[in-house]
Order: sequence, then C-alpha cells, then structure tokens
Amino acid sequence: MATHIVTGAAGFIGSHLVEALLAQGERVIGIDHINDYYDPQLKRKNLVAFQDNPAFELIEADIQDLNWQPLLADVEVVYHQAAQAGVRASWGQGFRGYTERNINATQILLEAAKNTPTLKRLVFASTSSLYGNAETLPTPESICPQPVSPYGITKLAAERLCWLYNQNFGVPVVALRYFTVYGARQRPDMAFHKFLKAVLADHAIPIYGDGQQTRDFTFISDAVAANLAAATVPEAVGEVFNIGGGSRVVLADVLQTMEQIVGSPIRRNHIERAMGDARHTGADVSKAQKLLGYNPQVPLEEGLSQQWHWIQSLYGSEG
Repeated sequence: MATHIVTGAAGFIGSHLVEALLAQGERVIGIDHINDYYDPQLKRKNLVAFQDNPAFELIEADIQDLNWQPLLADVEVVYHQAAQAGVRASWGQGFRGYTERNINATQILLEAAKNTPTLKRLVFASTSSLYGNAETLPTPESICPQPVSPYGITKLAAERLCWLYNQNFGVPVVALRYFTVYGARQRPDMAFHKFLKAVLADHAIPIYGDGQQTRDFTFISDAVAANLAAATVPEAVGEVFNIGGGSRVVLADVLQTMEQIVGSPIRRNHIERAMGDARHTGADVSKAQKLLGYNPQVPLEEGLSQQWHWIQSLYGSEG
C-alpha cells in the first residue's frame, strides 16, 4: 500500500482528493493547519467523510513547523493543495500571509522532497490567476504569465520554485493550473457558494461589475481526476497543465442557469469591479487532454445542481 500526502486535506479540493485516494486503497496522510481564513467548522465538516478511515491520518500543523524528512520517508506522491487562497484578500495587510503560505511553505516542502528517494511525484496546485488578463483566449500554458493580483504573484513564484527544484535536483514536479473549481465543499468566499447561499436566504447576490465577465468553471470531480492522472502519467513530470471545464461561460448566463436550477428568479446587486479580478479566463486544455488523458466530464448545469443540493444540506436547517 503506497503512502500519499495531501496538504490542505481539510480544504475544498484536498478533502475530495483524500476521499478519492482512500477509495483507491491508498494510505493517506493529510496535513492541514485548519486556520481561520474561513470558518474552521466547515473544514472539519469536510473531514467527516473519512476521518475515521484507518488508512487516513490527519496531522494538524503548519507546513513550516513540521519536520518533513521523516514524514516523507516511504511517501510516493505529495499533492500540495495547501495555500492561502483568495484574490481579493491578498492586497494590503493580508499579503504577508500569502508569501508565507504560498511561497515559503512550498520552498520548505521542495527542499525536503529533493532528499526523498521514494518520491515519484509532487503535484502542485497552481492557478489560472497566473495568466491575469491573458491576451489569448482560450489560453495555452505557453503564454507569458502576467498576474493582476498579489495572490497570483505568490502562486507564480511558488510554481517557478517547483521548476527550479525539478531542474536542479530532479524533484518530480507537475503543476496544475486550476480554472475556478466548484462543487460540494467549495470555499464560502467563492462565487457559487456565496450566490447559492444568498439564494437560499432570499438575499440579492453581489455581482462585481457588469456581469459580462467570463470564467472557465471546472467541476471538483474533474479537478480530482486531473490530479490522479498527473501523479501517475510518466510524461507529466516537469510539465504544467491547464485544468478547466472545457468551455468559457458568461457570468450572466451562469445566473440564468442557476435560476432554472433553484426554480426562482435571483435578485442581483451590482457592485464595482474588484481589484485583482481578471476580466476573462478560458483554459486551452488540449495539452492535458493529450498527455494526461484529461477530459472534463461534468457540464455546468449538472455540477451546479450538485452544488445546490450540497448548499441546501449545509445551510437548509438554518432557515
């Protein structure tokens, strides 16, 4: 039985990844600081499905405080999902948390990984925020990154560190640039979670700008499948892949789809455009399709329906 480490195991993507690995019969060490960037109770709820599984061990600690060398002994794959997320909170006073958790923590992990002979893969969770306002849509991996948020800057720095450790020490790194992942357990600061929670409470939902911005939305199960492929496909080492949902959608159209799913009109409250938000994102996923066999399975309407059911189960009793 192989041992895998998932950092950010109590988070949105991390917790789904732990579940998928346990279902495959792997042994999983989950590492999570369970900090208060959002309600820690939500993170603890994410762990409920598997916390009693004998093949799972949770280490509740900051990545920078751990003694990684003995922890990595016998580990074959590390899925580095832990990060300080959120574009809008990365300005001003909050920035230091981003440099610590995104850059410094990644460097500590890479430094330990270079001395781990059993390690076959380190899958790094990167982001479409690297691209900023990309000149080409859909955007290929080869385009020059130009982040428009401090968050994007820190994730770009962490991704670059991965390549340095790959080229200089042979650390078997793969980076996945996620495009707006959604589904059950999505963070409460992310749009779909906020929107559907507001709908449940019969509040107007906040729309930044004119609602004509586009996003590439990726359902959680597709993001997990990409991670599992990135950890096993030999050709993936040293590569970066866009992980998107396969189509760009205008936010206003997403809201219409939401109205159909929830069965009632959604009130909108337009507020000014947020600093650091890209106007458009769109993933060219042809490289991931070719090398990883990545093929997004879940269309937006189906994924949103699943997330709506989860939101109702999460907050429904409060009404």
